[in-house]
Amino acid sequence: MSVSSMRDPYQILGVSRSASADDIKKAYRQLAKVHHPDLKPGDAGNEERFKEISAAYSLLSDPEKRARYDRGEIDGSGQQRHAGRSGFRSGGARSRSFSDDDPSFNFGGEDWFSDLFGGGRRRSGGGAGPGAGSSGAKARGTDIAYSVTVSFVEAAQGTKRRINLSNGKSLEVAVPPGTEDQAKLRLKGQGLGGMGGMSAGDAIVEVHVEQHPFFTRQDGDIHMEMPITLYEAVLGATVRVPTVSGPVAVKVPPGSNTGSMLRLRGKGVVSQKTKQTGDQYVKLKVVLPEPPDAELVKFMEGWSKTRSYDVRKKAGLE
Repeated sequence: MSVSSMRDPYQILGVSRSASADDIKKAYRQLAKVHHPDLKPGDAGNEERFKEISAAYSLLSDPEKRARYDRGEIDGSGQQRHAGRSGFRSGGARSRSFSDDDPSFNFGGEDWFSDLFGGGRRRSGGGAGPGAGSSGAKARGTDIAYSVTVSFVEAAQGTKRRINLSNGKSLEVAVPPGTEDQAKLRLKGQGLGGMGGMSAGDAIVEVHVEQHPFFTRQDGDIHMEMPITLYEAVLGATVRVPTVSGPVAVKVPPGSNTGSMLRLRGKGVVSQKTKQTGDQYVKLKVVLPEPPDAELVKFMEGWSKTRSYDVRKKAGLE
């Protein structure tokens, strides 16, 4: 495609004339990832569209070229609009045709393949352009993003999820034990194919961990609040406490109070920082019977007449 027939580059990228450089780059990236030839191999119309997008970005990403276009000095292909300027061949009125195969047609000092896909662009022999397949362009394949959702316990213990890749393949993904919310797993070579013999991109899988009804996590440690009865707190008891690996029997010491903390060693999750398994912390909460027990009320009335203790003064609230 000769870009001399290009439409308005602003319209091609879908941005306004007041768009910032970042807006232009963002629009280009979005379009390029939709129309890159690797996504639609053999689609000649899509390849032409991709060339048009790339040429429009080439012009608008170059501040000098963009300013000259805005002033009407050059057209959308970079050609001079008036005879006698440098865009015409000497001695004639025929304008020079810029194309993507012309070595002088560049991207304003910015390697668009590198910018988009993280690879390098090279010319060989005849200087093939970005639409010429593997004959001249070289670029690592682009990464593709996916996401999976797992429960809190699955993330703690490790699990597997099957995802459908953009190439139609189905792949089972191992979610390692101790995976945190929004962690990203990289699957090498499972993205889009590279160009010119370069390696394929990767599949980046973001893991979303659901909240748990009573577990919370701090690095490798798990925290929870455990309700106990008044008599369990006063007399002590053995209670069943849930953990991510199943319930365990835990002794509540006599005289325990709301806020007392029990530590279950090794019952946390694998820390992604230290690679060590953390602990589970159980915070006790004394709960009175509902509805109030008549005998307990009567007992407390008599007990309070002969015994008293000032909990607010001890806490510094009086």
